[in-house]
Amino acid sequence: MRACVDIGGTKLAVSLAAPGSRQLLHRRAEPTEKRGAPDAVARQILRLLGEACAEAGMGLDRISGVGVSSCGPFVVRAGGIEVSTPNICGGLAGADQGLPNDWTAFPLEAPLRAHFGAGVPLRVENDCVAALEAERRWGALQGVDDCAYLTWSTGIGMGLCVGGRVLRGKNGNAGHGGHTFASGPAEGPTCGCGNVGDLESLVSGTAMARRFGAQGFADATTLLGAAKAGNARAGAIVDELCRILGRGLFNVIALLDLQAVSLGGSVFWHHREHLLPRLQAEVAAHLPALTRGVELRPAGLRDAVGDFAALALLE
Repeated sequence: MRACVDIGGTKLAVSLAAPGSRQLLHRRAEPTEKRGAPDAVARQILRLLGEACAEAGMGLDRISGVGVSSCGPFVVRAGGIEVSTPNICGGLAGADQGLPNDWTAFPLEAPLRAHFGAGVPLRVENDCVAALEAERRWGALQGVDDCAYLTWSTGIGMGLCVGGRVLRGKNGNAGHGGHTFASGPAEGPTCGCGNVGDLESLVSGTAMARRFGAQGFADATTLLGAAKAGNARAGAIVDELCRILGRGLFNVIALLDLQAVSLGGSVFWHHREHLLPRLQAEVAAHLPALTRGVELRPAGLRDAVGDFAALALLE
């Protein structure tokens, strides 16, 4: 069996798949571990995979390949990928972010390779790069060579493809549009990465709770639910969030001359009927020579795109 691992800022999920099969079996999911030593996430992965294997009536030694789709950014130390993400690592932007650790990164590739050994293929990719591969293989981006995948969730991330080639960059961090600036460096709220006024600090699910909780909107679900119910204040906030993220999408479309963008993530997916037309209108409002005919599409793999992202790494 092949092991599929999806690491998010809020949730960690594992599942198993037989070679040649797209059926995900024995899935386990729980909140991503953020306490203890920096290797806590790697130990959590091995524990959950052990539980999944036990349910399948086999041992971890029967795993024939491991695909890991993880939020980033990544740093490479001693040839192995470590994860330095502000939604898990509390040492990046200080205690005011509310995370119960002082990690600046946590080891991922090295402990997994040490456990499974050199004979088991292991591939670790940024979660949006992996989701892009899944969407191009089975989802809304099939047959599109110039495209992107964007997640609007706990954080903001992107996977990018130009001329049929998925972009990765020197450390696998290509597509970290959430940490590009949407306002001047002296303006706006602080992101968990330390940036002030980047996209993630302004529009992510985490940012919504931080920015608008005092106005009665405790989280993204509350804010977007109120907007859809006709609350004028919530509606104005959501329209502004879509304006900001829509301009971020335009920037990527203009830079790479894209044809289509697939969107997923918990914030987007559960409110896609409300958000998608607003994002599409913002993109279409700028420079028709670059945006005419460009489509924003809900993820074809729906809310399972994260699970299939890890599987796509093993195909």
